[in-house]
Amino acid sequence: MKKRPWKEIPITDIEGFSIGNAEYESSGCTVILMDPPCPAGLDVRGGGPASRESALLNPLAANDAVNAVLLSGGSAFGLAAADGVMNYLEERNIGFPTDYGPVPIVCTSCLFDLPVGDRHVRPDAALGYQACMNAGNFREGNHGAGTGASCGKLGGIETAMKSGIGAFAVQIGSLKVGAVVAANPLGNITDPDDGTIVAGMRGPDGTFVDEEDIFIAGADSSSVYSFQKNTTIAAVLTNGIFTKTELTKIAGMAHNGYARAIRPVHTMFDGDSIYAVSSGKVRTDINAVGVLASLVTARAIVRAARHAESAFGLPGLASK
Repeated sequence: MKKRPWKEIPITDIEGFSIGNAEYESSGCTVILMDPPCPAGLDVRGGGPASRESALLNPLAANDAVNAVLLSGGSAFGLAAADGVMNYLEERNIGFPTDYGPVPIVCTSCLFDLPVGDRHVRPDAALGYQACMNAGNFREGNHGAGTGASCGKLGGIETAMKSGIGAFAVQIGSLKVGAVVAANPLGNITDPDDGTIVAGMRGPDGTFVDEEDIFIAGADSSSVYSFQKNTTIAAVLTNGIFTKTELTKIAGMAHNGYARAIRPVHTMFDGDSIYAVSSGKVRTDINAVGVLASLVTARAIVRAARHAESAFGLPGLASK
């Protein structure tokens, strides 16, 4: 086996961040709290994102730090969970200071998990607040924003598989880089090392179907498929010292991890978004961290699939 220049660490070992999950039966949310507030960047590649406060992460915007990033299920309805995160932070006098009290800065992205379970039960303010209360107790698989996640949906939800939320982090010297990913792609989830399908669309005989081949075969038709809505959302965490502009570039490089572990990816039916957040402890190179961001993102996606248990009629790898 190839010797790696990094060592794997728990995502919770990256200082400055506290991660919490909360979920209802078929949808949930995952919050990443920052203490103190941290600079953050955002790169959106999918054609159908659901987000809140994303404009503040534009390098031209005046805001230079955020208090929390929230990953949520429930499509755009799940944006309401951010109200609970804001309430939690306001109660603790945390937020952007104004003459009228602190205004918490909570950036939020949502995935589309309405096809599973009860579509009327989705993350709300109470669940966002509970995720904050649970901070420090992060779990992978069918938890938080990964509760209703699935993958391989080109043939519809009936031939898809269960996915979830995953995390992967590494350390080189004092530098730490990790990713938390709620993987809910249209495409299949693949091993970034050899390209084999880990979880995804299943054919009539139960074997995996290469969705890219189906896309290519139907290239001369504009209305072959009935697509399910999707989205993979992630946050890259590092203790490197970076500005908002630099973190936006790192978030963009992290999308290479999506390309390494999801096929096809970044379609007009995905709302793929990645945040990058820095707790600002270690001086390092932006290019090296961007490469590491891609690496940890890809492996976090695979972990999201491997930790997913069967649910909602969808098979999960952790239940085999």
